Amino acid sequence: MKGALWIAAFLAAVGIMLYVGELIWRRRHPSATTDSTPMAEDDARFAEDGLETSAGKNAEDSSSGECCGLHLVCEKDSLSPMSQEIIYYDDEELDRFFGRDPHTYTGDEVEEFRDVLMTLRPEDVTGWARSITQRRIELPADVRDELLLLVNEQRQKANNLH
Repeated sequence: MKGALWIAAFLAAVGIMLYVGELIWRRRHPSATTDSTPMAEDDARFAEDGLETSAGKNAEDSSSGECCGLHLVCEKDSLSPMSQEIIYYDDEELDRFFGRDPHTYTGDEVEEFRDVLMTLRPEDVTGWARSITQRRIELPADVRDELLLLVNEQRQKANNLH
């Protein structure tokens, strides 16, 4: 029993020393710390559905279809916005839905969202989801479910290739 207490005390002391060391390092190197933005409400809904979110630099800038390999989790298939730059997918007309409750959409408006989603190239689906999130546009429930299915399909295909 005494041995377990000594081990627990030792681990607590090491943890405290590491924490204090991290605080000191952050004070000396303020530019090296990453800016972490709080997860927006839209991103939280995607996280609730089991989809990964991450913060950092946008990895879509690489020209190849593969992940750049510089991050622990590939950021190309993340639905969370990773930069402040908004990328449009020939869907500027959807900006009129900014701040609108998705339950108030008419059938034609839902079809407009669906048309944009279905005309996207498969590799653009996650980017479009980030764009919609950044623009604070609420997707209709049916279209949101279709989007999540498409994203999951893309991830499964990508995982099967590896």
